[in-house]
Amino acid sequence: MIENVQIIKDNNEAKFAVIGFDEYLYLKDLLSDEEKLEDYLDYLHVLKVRKQSKRTYSFEEVKRELALSNRVNQKTQRNQR
Repeated sequence: MIENVQIIKDNNEAKFAVIGFDEYLYLKDLLSDEEKLEDYLDYLHVLKVRKQSKRTYSFEEVKRELALSNRVNQKTQRNQR
């Protein structure tokens, strides 16, 4: 998001961050629109999960697993009747 930033320090302590005006406008728009902010936070969450997840699943594996889960759920529902 923020490509270039200049940090202004006072006595070796960061005091201000200077960003480009286009980036400022983007951030202002993002932070003032709840839906856009939620979408952006969801996007960040997806990126975080992708980094954590070592294993990927093929479509066929997912279909097999879901079919198995559906059968188990159906049996459980029948047994509850």
